[in-house]
Amino acid sequence: MRTWQDITEPGTIDDLVADAHAAGHPDMNARRIQSWIAKGLLDQPRLRTLRRGSAKAEHSVNQRRLLLLLLDKRRQVAHLNTLAQVPLAVWLWWDGYVPTRQAQRAWETWVGRGRRSQDVAREGAAGLLQQVGHQLATPTARTRFVRVVTELANGRRLTVRGRAELVDTVRDVMEPESVFAASGLVRALGPAQAPMTVEMVVAHVEALHTAVSRTLDGKVDGVRLERARAIHRASMADYLAQRADLAAQAGQIAQIFRESTLQEHFDNSGRQLLLVLGMDLMQHRGVRPDGT
Repeated sequence: MRTWQDITEPGTIDDLVADAHAAGHPDMNARRIQSWIAKGLLDQPRLRTLRRGSAKAEHSVNQRRLLLLLLDKRRQVAHLNTLAQVPLAVWLWWDGYVPTRQAQRAWETWVGRGRRSQDVAREGAAGLLQQVGHQLATPTARTRFVRVVTELANGRRLTVRGRAELVDTVRDVMEPESVFAASGLVRALGPAQAPMTVEMVVAHVEALHTAVSRTLDGKVDGVRLERARAIHRASMADYLAQRADLAAQAGQIAQIFRESTLQEHFDNSGRQLLLVLGMDLMQHRGVRPDGT
């Protein structure tokens, strides 16, 4: 059984196919490798020229190793789009393995279109509801929250009226009338230095909406992704330095601040980048309520 430690030299597409077969994946062939390259799971090989004609293009050692990682992770996912988070996570956290040109294709594959982008949006909506929903929020309010947030995060036009509906939708799950109407109190989850309020959640959803919309419109290039990566790395460094204190003060949402495993970093890389990208676009690109 071949492992990534066995790979020490660049190789052609034939070598990649042989690597896959030796690792126990006989279904891999040159056509599938080319498909994975087009989707950003792997990078384009480096062209080689000879004195008379040309030789087969070469994939780097790191790309050959990445293929084995992808094949291992493929057993755990149902769709190829989900697998695109592997090169995204590697690009997000480590230098020298995945170039930005590949990460951009992987990003577009992960966000996807049609049903795929809707699935990404619904997963994000359900995860957000789990974090901020009050235990006494009604099933109707919860269902409405997932629907509205999914539609917006999937690129639905955000109008002034739509934003007002979003605010009401978030408030219904965070501050249900049965608890908060009489008191007039405002709910703020988490530590004092990073409170999760209705407006903060609304901004979170707007950021997801902006990032998905711009991606589907083809307006997220490598420069913007690299900027989002730099912001993410800096903010994560600050967060990790404060994580223990934040968890101690977070109350009922303390689980958000627990230490993440390497697998969780991989699984959440797409959503983390989506949020950071959206926040940056909103802050520096003058996004209006309709998301333009």
